[in-house]
Amino acid sequence: MKDLGARVAVAVVGIPAVLGLLYVGGWILGVPLAVFAALGAGEVYRFSETKGVRPFGWMGMPVAAAVVLAAVARPDFSAMAPWVLGLLAGLVVGSLKLALVMRGPKGSPLGSVSVTLFGAVYGALPVAFAVLLHAMPTRLGWGELQPSPWMGLAVVALPLAATWIGDAAAYFAGSAWGKKKLFPSVSPGKSWVGAVAGTLGATAAAAGWYLVVRPVLPGLPVGGVVVAAAMGTVLGLAAIVGDLVESLLKREAGMKDSGRLLPGHGGVLDRLDALVFTLPTAYILLWVAEHFA
Repeated sequence: MKDLGARVAVAVVGIPAVLGLLYVGGWILGVPLAVFAALGAGEVYRFSETKGVRPFGWMGMPVAAAVVLAAVARPDFSAMAPWVLGLLAGLVVGSLKLALVMRGPKGSPLGSVSVTLFGAVYGALPVAFAVLLHAMPTRLGWGELQPSPWMGLAVVALPLAATWIGDAAAYFAGSAWGKKKLFPSVSPGKSWVGAVAGTLGATAAAAGWYLVVRPVLPGLPVGGVVVAAAMGTVLGLAAIVGDLVESLLKREAGMKDSGRLLPGHGGVLDRLDALVFTLPTAYILLWVAEHFA
């Protein structure tokens, strides 16, 4: 019960704060997200350290933050990509040099360099896609002639609603009826019933999202509520994969939570888990709809 109270308290404060940042957008949104990405990368590095592999976190965490800031400065994938590629390539080269000097052949140099790169990518890219999603309606002209600050928030709300509502549906259905486990070796609490309920919840959330945001985004390239629902189904499946992947990393590290940043919620990766997959997936779905619908 104490844990539930902490979870509710953090949600009551955190959700309005996140929505407020998404409403404002720009650097006011980007800087906190960059910090969030750096902390997420740091949690990956702590996972690795429990297994004896020491990544170069003091290099990887700033690069993770810089990837998100690159998305703010260049809020289009094709414009952002060269900068991100350069940052990640620089991280690999720098890590290799440090491994040569500081680790040697007995210090797991391959593991150190690999985890340094992976942590930066895992912590930063999903958050960067939130920035790209936020910029989509303004950049592609989905809104009215007079841009509204609600437009960016409305687009990012698609993966957020599908993820959060799907997660709630999975939790309640799984708690009530989930007997057959989905992937017990990775996440003993997740069931097939919960997975189906979560996917259906994400489907319904995306359909509801379309009906709500359509007046704000008359140029939205989603061809009706059925198409939106299909997007929600894809996002629901992506959320399951994202959740299981984070559980896999924690289980290898022998950790229940990725961190203690958020009381009752764990760390950054515990909040990102499903969003690691749903944010990029939402961007891809909307990009495909824009260019091929």
